[in-house]
Amino acid sequence: MALLTLNDIEDIRQYERHRDDYRREIIALKKLRRVSVGPIMTLLFENRETIRFQIQEMARAEKLFSDEEIEVELGIYNPLIPGKNQLSATLFLELTSKEELIEWLPKLVGIEDSIELHINELGESVAAFCEESHKEQLTRNEMTASVHYIRFDLNDQQAEALSRGGGVVRSSHFRYVHETPLSSETVDSLVGDWI
Repeated sequence: MALLTLNDIEDIRQYERHRDDYRREIIALKKLRRVSVGPIMTLLFENRETIRFQIQEMARAEKLFSDEEIEVELGIYNPLIPGKNQLSATLFLELTSKEELIEWLPKLVGIEDSIELHINELGESVAAFCEESHKEQLTRNEMTASVHYIRFDLNDQQAEALSRGGGVVRSSHFRYVHETPLSSETVDSLVGDWI
């Protein structure tokens, strides 16, 4: 999947003209690509369009006008676009109160290293991983972050098997063991990125 360039990001005035329609499209796309795993974890599987939307919204909110400012955002978000046979996800810990944050963030240290994609047809799993730069910024020994960026690298056989037989997303963290089967619509959306 091609990375985004300056030419892919509209200036704010142009973006405003069709923002409402574009937002509706992205909300529908994200609904297909959002997977709840247990009561407090959600994975949003990213692709080029979800990342483009994120940059457009960031530029709008922060009033970023110059090419240099947009290039900074491209540098931050382009690494989240999956390549061939990759899945890239934002892992959210859906904690809405101070009490929940205090309770769960210390308990879930290492959660980003405990996520796997089980491929039904092969009966095997692919472990998620975080880029080292992400780990340096967001991982601490005493408390985890509420947002992590993870990636799954599949080989050709695994990618093909996922497209045919689906899969299950699992957390095997000793304090948070949950799994969710991927719907066929979600699988179709994910593997559609590789075509």
